[in-house]
Amino acid sequence: MSGSSAADIHMSRKRAHRRRKRINAVGLALSMLAMGFGVFWLSWILLDTVRLGVEGLSLAVFTEMTPPPNADSGGLANAIAGSALMVAVATLLGTPVGVLSGIYLSEYGQQRLLARITRFVNDILLSAPSIVIGLFVYSLIVVPFKGFSGWAGAVALALIMIPIVVRTTENILRLIPDSLREAAYALGTPKWKVVMLVVMRTAKAGVTTGALLALARVSGETAPLLFTALSNQFWSMDLSEPMANLPVTIFKFAMSPFENWQKLAWAGVFVITVSVLFLNIVTRVIMRKKN
Repeated sequence: MSGSSAADIHMSRKRAHRRRKRINAVGLALSMLAMGFGVFWLSWILLDTVRLGVEGLSLAVFTEMTPPPNADSGGLANAIAGSALMVAVATLLGTPVGVLSGIYLSEYGQQRLLARITRFVNDILLSAPSIVIGLFVYSLIVVPFKGFSGWAGAVALALIMIPIVVRTTENILRLIPDSLREAAYALGTPKWKVVMLVVMRTAKAGVTTGALLALARVSGETAPLLFTALSNQFWSMDLSEPMANLPVTIFKFAMSPFENWQKLAWAGVFVITVSVLFLNIVTRVIMRKKN
């Protein structure tokens, strides 16, 4: 190879290197701008939530019932309790179904036709608007039983939770090394014991994380509860009747012209935000321990 050819190749490589550096710099700058844009709006929302939420926060928020229009006092005790009850019931309904479905997809179904169909349907449910699920439960439970109820709200929230738990459970179980399964099989362990005592025990932190993420996801859902649980101005723990809940109460109070209702709405937003933040912190702690 002549000296001029080697120099040309060297110059060509240098030009390609400079071009890659310019493209990398542009990509990095655009990424930082996009991140800054998102962080700006998120910070603005959080600052307003803290500022207005703390302003409306008081002991009465947690001890008194939702007030009538134009009242000077009142709280969100019935709405907080109703939301907590419905989310708890939804978790009890949705988490076992989601975990068992994830186990089937990862350990038994794998690439079978039923498993592929299940994954396809689960992906649709995962991206479906929550209002569609609310309308479905409205036609399934509210209309036949001729009344709104806490059970209908819990079922709607459970249907939102299930695809999240299914996806996270399947993904976590696939991360478990096959060598653990093979070692258990080599000892003559039945498959169901391998799944429950080896695979699930190893993946329990990740599965718990998925359930907590699903719980945080449904904590602030409003649209499904508008069509199912509706609301209730009074204290009620009867799931067969319309039940007060925080998201619908926030929606109703925030749209009202009454100053006290608007303050309570911001207090409710602050309570939900802190609750979801707490769940996310718990999730990260669990994941850190797992790692």
